[in-house]
Amino acid sequence: MCGIAAIVSNQNVNQDLYDALTVLQHRGQDAAGIATCEGSRLHLRKDNGLARDVFSPSQMLKLKGNMGIAHVRYPTAGCTSSAEAQPFYVNSPFGLTLAHNGNLTNTEELKIQVFMDDQRHINTDSDSEVLLNVFAHELQQSGKLTLSVNDVFTAVSAVHKRCRGAYAVVVMIAGFGVLGFRDPHGIRPIVFGERKTEEGSTDYMIASESVALDVLDFHLIRDIAPGEAVFIEANGKLHIQQCAEQIDHCPCIFEYVYFARPDSIIDDISVYKARMRMGKKLAKKILKEWPNHDIDVVIPIPDTSRTAALQMAHDLGVKFREGFMKNRYIGRTFIMPGQKMRQKSVKQKLNAIALEFSGKNVLLVDDSVVRGTTSEQIIQMARDAGAKKVYFASAAPPVRYPNVYGIDMPAAHELIAHGRTEQEVCEAIRADRLIYQDIDDLIDAVGRGNQNIKHFDTSCFTHEYITADIDDAYLARIEALRNDTAQAERNSENILLELQNAQ
Repeated sequence: MCGIAAIVSNQNVNQDLYDALTVLQHRGQDAAGIATCEGSRLHLRKDNGLARDVFSPSQMLKLKGNMGIAHVRYPTAGCTSSAEAQPFYVNSPFGLTLAHNGNLTNTEELKIQVFMDDQRHINTDSDSEVLLNVFAHELQQSGKLTLSVNDVFTAVSAVHKRCRGAYAVVVMIAGFGVLGFRDPHGIRPIVFGERKTEEGSTDYMIASESVALDVLDFHLIRDIAPGEAVFIEANGKLHIQQCAEQIDHCPCIFEYVYFARPDSIIDDISVYKARMRMGKKLAKKILKEWPNHDIDVVIPIPDTSRTAALQMAHDLGVKFREGFMKNRYIGRTFIMPGQKMRQKSVKQKLNAIALEFSGKNVLLVDDSVVRGTTSEQIIQMARDAGAKKVYFASAAPPVRYPNVYGIDMPAAHELIAHGRTEQEVCEAIRADRLIYQDIDDLIDAVGRGNQNIKHFDTSCFTHEYITADIDDAYLARIEALRNDTAQAERNSENILLELQNAQ
């Protein structure tokens, strides 16, 4: 999962792009980057780390230009090398930079095509670099020295025919404009909006979530539709075109469960309201299956589950309390690379307020249970704080299968619910009782916000993949590439390489 942003303005966009990244930081904490265009000259700064650490004042001053794109990275493919920080750049044709959120599912096939047929070199393991070179090749097929907007849309159409998987993309073409487009399934989110200036002109912005537009005083126009492309010329002229022959809108439901900020609107669905409905559904399930429950207090595990937990407490008629204090200077454990780092960060991130646990039967509420190690540690923290019994509720169903569309749920054996019953998961995390959301209730809780969406990507719960190219062999390859052991080995090799290069 990553965050992307792009702005075309009549003034320098570096500060606005930086501010957008700080708002989208929850979508990726591994690396950050900004590329701007001053006339026909591109300026680029990217590195590992949070946005606040990557961009110093002196570096920001170098990012001149009235249009630019930006990215925060959370790695699901490749490794955590700074070489894989985005945006990526190619000089041919025309000078292109690209930032991508999602994951291609036919990367290996495309790599061969790009090398053998397109005669282009791929320098990293990132599928985003592959996507950039596919687009660059298709744009070059225009054979022109001067591009037209129609040439850009034709290239996007060709990308849709070649690329499979999830991709929400922003591209900047030096001296010409900024492009945003979305895969034909609309799996990953991307929106665009406008801001009127005092001079009477219009600035345009594209971003992963509407909250980035809100903070910068842009008015949300709408989501980019599946298969659609939005192109803003450097002079501020807006163009929109559908570029896919077939579309099947199927957004990722996990955006609403965990990734997106609650104040975002994705595909006309309020993330906040969706999470409220998740809490209502869970409370209804508890009252049906456990009418004589002995829950004394509902406590959320900060921060994503707070909305659902508050609604649950209300509907159950029990107290809602903040039982954990969060250190906000520690990153989100789910998106931290490496299991040891995730385990270490839990105690650094959360501290229990003993008064809210002592002598009580506590219902802890989380957005989901993925690997389960964090849940187990938090349950033990509640017991150590004096809780008599610790019940656990998940706003999502059991996560049993890998996600291949841009979320780091890589190896099935690393998912605690894979091959286990709900009771076995309950015993594994050492809870006194475990309540999972039902899949139909989750779909209804989210889908009620926009009934024009007929289905969602729920593959990590149901093993049903929206793209037709996912089989057991593919999942086995992904597991070999992305499990914690493989990532640790690649990252160690990369650190040694960077140290050698620095000497």
